[in-house]
This record gives sequence, C-alpha cells and structure tokens, in this order.
Amino acid sequence: MKKLSIFTLPIFSLLALSSCSGVGDRAASAVLIYMITAVLSFLLLVACCFLLNRNKTWFVVLFASVFVVNLGYLILSVSQTLEQALWANRIAYLGSVFLPLSMFIIILKVTELKYKKWLPYALVAVGILVFFVAASPGYFDFYYKEVSLETINGVSCLKKVYGPLHGVYLIYLIVYFLSMVLTITMATVKKKLASLSYAVILASAVFVNIGVWLIEQLAKIDFEILSVSYIISELFLLGLNLLIRENEKNAAMIVEQSVSEDPVVEEAHCAPKDPTDICEERLEQFKHGVSTLTNTEKTIYLLYTEGKSTKEIMKQLNIKENTLKFHNKNIYHKLGVSSRKQLIEIHKHL
Repeated sequence: MKKLSIFTLPIFSLLALSSCSGVGDRAASAVLIYMITAVLSFLLLVACCFLLNRNKTWFVVLFASVFVVNLGYLILSVSQTLEQALWANRIAYLGSVFLPLSMFIIILKVTELKYKKWLPYALVAVGILVFFVAASPGYFDFYYKEVSLETINGVSCLKKVYGPLHGVYLIYLIVYFLSMVLTITMATVKKKLASLSYAVILASAVFVNIGVWLIEQLAKIDFEILSVSYIISELFLLGLNLLIRENEKNAAMIVEQSVSEDPVVEEAHCAPKDPTDICEERLEQFKHGVSTLTNTEKTIYLLYTEGKSTKEIMKQLNIKENTLKFHNKNIYHKLGVSSRKQLIEIHKHL
C-alpha cells in the first residue's frame, strides 16, 4: 500500500481544486483538472502493467477504461465544434461502459465466488450494445433528443435533452452497482475473503462511486467528479491486489520456515488408514470440507484426485512450491486429512 501513497496527494489536490471555489472558478479550472486526471490515470495504467505480474487482464481493462473516460472528458472540455464534442462524449462513454464491467469481474475474482465461464463474454456483449446506444447522438435521437455545444467560462460542454433510451445507461450502472454490493456481501457471509479488511476495501471502492454518482444526480455541478472517484477506486483495487499478493508471500514464507516441523504441509508418503476405518461420519466431514474449499483449493483438490504430480500442478497453476504447500495445509485442515494419499483414498469412497 505504501507504493501507492505517491498518488494520494494529487487526488486530494484535485478534490480541493474542484470544490473550494465558486462555480465560475471551478468551471474555469475544469480543463486543468481533466488534464491532471487524464495524466494521472495514464500513469496508473502504466503502474498497473508493471506492479501486477499475474491475473492482471481485467485490471488493465479497468485502468485503461478510467484513462479513456478522463481522456474523453478532457477532449470534450476543449472541443470547438459539436462534432468534436460528440466524439469526445463517445470516447468517455466507451470507458464508462467497460469500467463497471471490469470492476465487477475483478471483485468476482478477488472474492473467488463461482461464476460461469461465459459470463464475462456475455457482459462484454451487453456492454457493447449499451455503448452503441450511448454513442448514438449525432446519428440518432433516441438517446439525446436534442444536443448542442455551449461554452461556460471557456470550457465546452454538451447541452442535452434526453431521449427515450437515455435510461438504458442508468439501468446499466444501477445493475452493476447492486451486483457489486451483492457479491461482496455474499463473499463476506460465505467467508470467501481471507480477511474482513478485504471486504471493507472492496466496499469502499464501490461506495465511493455510488456516493459521487448520487451527488451528480442530485446536484448541478459543472465538473465530472466521477473522473476523480474512478481514480480513487483504482487505488483501492490496486492496493487490495498488492495486499493480497503480499499476504500470500508472507504466508508462503511462514510455511517455508515451519515446513520441517509440520508434517501436514509436506506431501506425506505414509500409507493411508485402512479403508474400513473410513466411517460414514468421516465421509460427511470430508464432503463438508470439500464444499468450503476456495476456487484455488478446489482446483488443487481435483488435480490431486486426477493423479497430477506436484510439478504438473505448479506448472498448470503457475505457482511456486511454497504456495502449493500453503494451499495444501489449508486443504488438509478443511478435509480432516494428513496427507495427499489419505485425501485420495477417502475421495474414492465418496
């Protein structure tokens, strides 16, 4: 988290710049603020690419979306013609559509809740449809009935009369907000998150945007505050990812230090108990343990039952030996076994 502290000062400066002066002054400084947020979001995109070395695809999509949104706001604020402003508006909507999508997928992955493999593709398809509706002004009048360009204190903005399909994007956002809140709640109740602090960070990232969005709906403000709140959400999620990675690293180090003293962590080669000793109560305990495994632990469990070797599992999951040992310890504890052989033997009796 300390790696991200360098970004917090510019954000607080932006918030102060956009809220501590009169409406006219805020509008006059909007171009500068949009320029700073665009540069800052680009730097965060670069930082994301370097700081995250695995499972970063959706993080890249998220950070790229925030950059595209802020770039659109910047171009719109300096547009000289209606056509330029409409294209800038389309650019901003492109990022705005894929931002909640990527944020939702990241939350699903962090919470390790199960979802269908086709879900991301379906969400992308829906996002593309919503984007085409939101990008239609200038070609069709069902999103904006009327739109014109006006300048306030040297800052360009669109004056809009909403059309019948303008609610599509509103519904799109609300559904994602509710889905994120529901996902975090379910993960917390089911204890899918390793720490309650993870849930707090995830909830903060979501509620910052919900709060700012509600403010923009209820109050007339000449500045898109979401351009700042998006960056704050990025920092929450990037910080959470780095925190999880650091905790996994520390846990692996602890396992490594105790491996010589803890026979549960090692792949025990002792013979399993006599199959006749596997009573119904033990099987029920084992079944319940299987249902409590996280997605990663369930994958390792299934690979064990398929007869995969340690090297094959590490290669397939792209993890190190200490990380696998860390997962082994959790799996064995949940299933009530002391070795891989015992795990496989009991699995055969399910």
